[in-house]
Amino acid sequence: MRIFTAALATETNTFSPICVDRRAFEASLYAPPGTHPETPTLCSAPITVGRRIAVEKGWEVIEGTATWADPAGLVNRRTYEELRDEILEQLRAAMPVDAVVLGLHGAMVADGYEDTEGDFLSRVREIVGQDILVCAELDPHSHLTAKRRTAANFFVYFKEFPHTDFVDRAEDLWRIAIDTLEGRVKPVMSVFDCRMIDVFPTSREPMRSFVDKIMAMEKSDADILSISVIHGFMAGDVPEMGTKLLVVTDNKPDKGSAIARDLGLDLFSKRGTFIMPQIDEKQAVSEAMAAASGPVVIADLWDNPGGGTAGDATVILRELLDRGATDTAIGTIWDPMAVQICMAAGEGAEIPLRFGAKSAPGTGNPVDGLVKIIRLVPNAEMRFGESFAPFGDAAHIQLDGIDIILNSTRAQSFDPSLFSVMGIDPTTKKILVIKSTNHFYASFSKIASQILYCSAGTPYPNNPARTPYRRARKDLWPMVADPFAEERKDA
Repeated sequence: MRIFTAALATETNTFSPICVDRRAFEASLYAPPGTHPETPTLCSAPITVGRRIAVEKGWEVIEGTATWADPAGLVNRRTYEELRDEILEQLRAAMPVDAVVLGLHGAMVADGYEDTEGDFLSRVREIVGQDILVCAELDPHSHLTAKRRTAANFFVYFKEFPHTDFVDRAEDLWRIAIDTLEGRVKPVMSVFDCRMIDVFPTSREPMRSFVDKIMAMEKSDADILSISVIHGFMAGDVPEMGTKLLVVTDNKPDKGSAIARDLGLDLFSKRGTFIMPQIDEKQAVSEAMAAASGPVVIADLWDNPGGGTAGDATVILRELLDRGATDTAIGTIWDPMAVQICMAAGEGAEIPLRFGAKSAPGTGNPVDGLVKIIRLVPNAEMRFGESFAPFGDAAHIQLDGIDIILNSTRAQSFDPSLFSVMGIDPTTKKILVIKSTNHFYASFSKIASQILYCSAGTPYPNNPARTPYRRARKDLWPMVADPFAEERKDA
């Protein structure tokens, strides 16, 4: 067997003011053929798993370019077309192939390409023809469009949020691909539109039990090859935005449709109960300062670079400063200009500095103060599961007894190594402020005495009922109370 594999991914917050060009992909991951590291990134696990499969099966796996940009706003049209065409040319050169196995995200939007993955997959299908297997692993915070379903044989999505299972799901992807290529199964996709948009953390109920249930169904029913919940991405203003339930069966489309509908309606019945309880910055700081022991983790959940925001909001930091908090560390505030100034000044210097809150309204105000530069780290990285996430040149500064990490490459707070690489022992701090919605949970929960989810400022469109969508559907909950009402009336 000859199998082509590649990855092209980012997550587009269409409300974000930060546009994505080629430099953003190169800053996060740009690995032409033969240069992908041994460890996978979030969307390139099909490549690293494919290497092992090639050895085990004696197959030829041809690697194309793997590239990923941290989430932000609209992707530059020329950048998308160049990266897309680079991979498509590699595929043409690899022909003939027996399969194409891809790592995608599913929420990319480029200038002129509203359904970017649909465009990419359709062009892949044009090259290989209708008889060749095309499949992909995707992030559930994405959009499942009709165009993508037409172009591919099957998809597998991460099940967990935080996405701790991206390697496991790549294993699932390859398992189904192998069984298909060796003639044991014929994957068919069945989809149910849940007509909702919500946030589904699997670190808490009721989503924990729901994911456990679908995994048990996969193991107990030989007809079911894979079940995925496509959460949707509420910051993507595109026509097919919303939550979907995907069932991949062994050529049992009717059975798959019935299962998808039952599971989808079950999910819909629990709408509004999934998301973590949220408090504002005043309550979060009060509770953290009053805690008997630390570290108390305050998650600035909506200023999350993993959702396409800048990660430069200062609302919680301002509250901490005003309350005289100490024994506190902030990781991170994105400010490339402030980092550059710190790099020029050097470690140990004490300088006046203005930083943060430059990107957009609703992120607070820039902070001014006399800061001490404690540590400077070029090309800093933190762990994320089995891989590493870069956060660029970074500066550890102190202001009024608070340790603050400034970074030059936007990245959400995945792991406590974010602090330790900058010379801060996170386990010794009373309060840790991080910027992430839920990806932090898997690692930070191991050291936290308490986790507080804080909704501070308005950096992210987190309430679909009030978000000024122009392109997205308006027949989803919570935009409407019950989008299934008419169907029930007719029944």
